[in-house]
Amino acid sequence: MSELTLDTLIDDGNYLGTERARLENKVLLDELERKKKARSLAVPTDDNRVKARLREIGEPITLFGERAADRRDRLIYVLSQINAARGDDAMQVDEESTSEESEDEVEEFYTPGSLELLEARRRLAEYSLPRAQKRVAQQRIDSKIPLGRIIDIRKKIFAEVKRFAELGSQIGDERPISQVRFSPDSKILATGSWSGNVKLWNVPNCTPIRTLRGHNDRVGGVAWHPQATLTQSADAVNLVSGAGDMTVNLWSLNSETPLAVMKGHADRICRVAFHPCGNYVASASFDTSWRLWDVATAKELLLQEGHSKEVYSVEFQEDGALAASGGLDAIGRVWDLRTGRTAMVLDGHVEPIYSIAFSPNGYQIATGSGDNTIRIWDMRSLKALYTIPAHLSNVADVRFFHGQDLPYAPLANPPDDPMDSTDTEEAKDRAKADMEERTYRAGLYMVSAGYDGLVKLWSADDWQLLRTLPTDGGKVMSVDLSNDGKYLASGTFNRNFQMFAPDETLN
Repeated sequence: MSELTLDTLIDDGNYLGTERARLENKVLLDELERKKKARSLAVPTDDNRVKARLREIGEPITLFGERAADRRDRLIYVLSQINAARGDDAMQVDEESTSEESEDEVEEFYTPGSLELLEARRRLAEYSLPRAQKRVAQQRIDSKIPLGRIIDIRKKIFAEVKRFAELGSQIGDERPISQVRFSPDSKILATGSWSGNVKLWNVPNCTPIRTLRGHNDRVGGVAWHPQATLTQSADAVNLVSGAGDMTVNLWSLNSETPLAVMKGHADRICRVAFHPCGNYVASASFDTSWRLWDVATAKELLLQEGHSKEVYSVEFQEDGALAASGGLDAIGRVWDLRTGRTAMVLDGHVEPIYSIAFSPNGYQIATGSGDNTIRIWDMRSLKALYTIPAHLSNVADVRFFHGQDLPYAPLANPPDDPMDSTDTEEAKDRAKADMEERTYRAGLYMVSAGYDGLVKLWSADDWQLLRTLPTDGGKVMSVDLSNDGKYLASGTFNRNFQMFAPDETLN
């Protein structure tokens, strides 16, 4: 048996460090447990009820500069602290008592709406229902396309997409380019900048056309009227923009000053969108709401709440029946414009949603988030279908290819002799094949922009990466595809925007 030496009996005090680490770990675990239980607390969402609850527990009903969402978070924190101090038994009792209150809160509640909003909802229903019927009928026709033909179409289209390469780069403004959007005829590119300017550029030469001045803070969103540069008069409303000065501006193509300035938001406006009918505009704001505006009267029709934090993105479905919003609360919501109800909650991201886009098929939605992923949601099954690990940093923008004005090839190649049945049959076959490709191409691929400085093209049926395009900016803030399928544009943090086009020399 070995003898004990004097050194082994000397206390070096290490047990103090061990005890301290144990106590620190216990504090961390207790805090994690408190946060876990806090998420299960049933807390009212109505701000007046939140204030009443704070008053009941002896807390200030509001703090200086505190917003409604922050006040609710403070209530959750205080209640969780109280329940943690009482112990697990008290926590369980409180949860049972609040669950009874939550049952009452589940009931739908309504807020008064104007007659203008009622009329708008009726018009939206009349507009969207025929479009939805037409879309479904076309999808039934597309479902009968033979598998071999579908494979041929995919190969041809994806081969074109994989040839995208940089066409050129242009300094767009004095500050970062926040958004880029092609006009419906694909001949003009609109850029919004943090300088407060909206600029119009020729495509593909990237020469300036006009600078639209009306905002005195950074422009967050730009959107084109659906018929702008097509059937819409240049003197009428062709463009909308929203900015940090809390205003939504309507623009024509012939004037550098806005046709109308719409005010109502209480904080910065991030994104704007035109309804497919062109009569309404939506704007997403940091005041935790998105709003619907009447273009003809320049008046607010709807103030839609539902997010606990800032609303960053908003977009319309092509049918015109639905709108989707994404917020910094990492939640997306799909709204039925005809009834005002929530049709679907997009809950799955762990970081803010910066971009949201409807697929032309009408039932799929893509969301780009600060968690570096794109999620694909299916409104038929009310769940996420796929999660794409898209970028190494924030996904700033996501856009599907829509292709409303693709060229119709058979019209340019009529039969030489109308009486020749052979040529007529060949023309019919070409027309059928061209129409199949034309309809199937819409929504077949999408593009994303990331703060990792990359633009990426993805197939929209199996969600595989088709092409990665580097830019000369550290952060790509926006991206868009032209309707004719010939161009892709990206706006970057370093004040540039890039133009991309298929390179015929690439295989």
